[in-house]
Amino acid sequence: MGSWLEQSRLDQWMSKMGENKRIFSTVLCVEDQDRNLALVSSAGGMQPHDRYFITSVTKLYVTAIILQLRAEGLIDLDDPIRQHLSDDIMQALHILDHHDYSGLITVKHLMSNTSGIPDYFSGQVFADLVAGHDQPFGLTRVLSAAKAAKPKFFPGQKGKAQYSDTNYQLLGRILENITGQPVASLFKERIFDPLNLNDTYFYLDPQDDSPIDFYYKEKRLRLPIYMSSIGTEGGIVSTAKENMTFLRAFFDGSLFPKSELKELTMKWNFLWSPGTFYYGTGISRQPISPFALRQGLIGHWGQSGAFAFHHRNGFVFHRNR
Repeated sequence: MGSWLEQSRLDQWMSKMGENKRIFSTVLCVEDQDRNLALVSSAGGMQPHDRYFITSVTKLYVTAIILQLRAEGLIDLDDPIRQHLSDDIMQALHILDHHDYSGLITVKHLMSNTSGIPDYFSGQVFADLVAGHDQPFGLTRVLSAAKAAKPKFFPGQKGKAQYSDTNYQLLGRILENITGQPVASLFKERIFDPLNLNDTYFYLDPQDDSPIDFYYKEKRLRLPIYMSSIGTEGGIVSTAKENMTFLRAFFDGSLFPKSELKELTMKWNFLWSPGTFYYGTGISRQPISPFALRQGLIGHWGQSGAFAFHHRNGFVFHRNR
C-alpha cells in the first residue's frame, strides 16, 4: 500500500478535490487493516478532526446493536415486529389493497428495506427540508406520513425492496422497548464508550453547532431541529477517524461475531432510489464499476454525502462532503 498511497499523495488528491466548485467541505480517511495504516486528509471548509453528521451511516451502528442483542437472546431477526412495538404503532402500519399486512413484518424486513412500509422522507418532506424549513420528524410524525401513503408491495415480496427511513425509526423504538434505554445511552454504552469514540454521539441538542453543516447543491443547509429528531434513521455525529474506528470494529468481529457478516450479505436487492446500489440486511453494497455490479464496497452511505465502506481486499474508506 505504501508504494501507491502515502500522506503526501492523499493530501494532493484532496487539494485537487477541494478545487471542485461543487465540493464545499470534505474529509477522507483511508485505512489498510492488515498494516494498521490510517491516513486522514481534508479540503474546503473542513479540518481532519471536524465533527459532522454521518446521516444514514448511522444504520450500520443500528445493525451492530441488533446483532449484539440477538447474541444475548433478546431479539431475533425473524421476530414479528408486533412482539416489540405497541398496538398504536402497529395499527394500519401496512395496508395494501384493503388487506392489513402489518402483522407479517419482521425485524429483518425492516433491516433489509423489504417491509413495504413507505418512506416518509420523500416528496413534500424532502422539498421542505432542502428549502431550509427546519422541523422535527420524530417517530409519531413519521408514522403519520408513512401510514397515509400506499405501500408498493407486501412484506418480504420476492424481488421487492424500497429504501425507507421509516424502517429504521421503527428499529430505534424496538431497541428502546427491548432494553428500556433511550438510544443515545444504549449506543454510548455498547459502541461509543467501548471503542473510545469521544466525539461520536446522537445529535439531540439543536443548540449544538459543532457539526459541520452540509449542502444541497450550492445551498448550505442548517437543520438542527430536524437532525435532533431522527435518531436511528441518521442522527449520529462523528469524525472521520472515529467512524473509521467503528467501521473496523464492525468488520473485524469486535462488536459481534465476524461470522454473522455472511448473513448480512447473503441476499442483495437492487435499489434505484435514492441512488443506484444494493441493499442487504442492515448493510449496503456500492458497485464501483458498471462491469462488476455484483462486487464493490460494502458498508453504508448517507444523503449528506457521508459514507463508510469496506473493500473486500481490506481497505476501508470514509468521506463526507
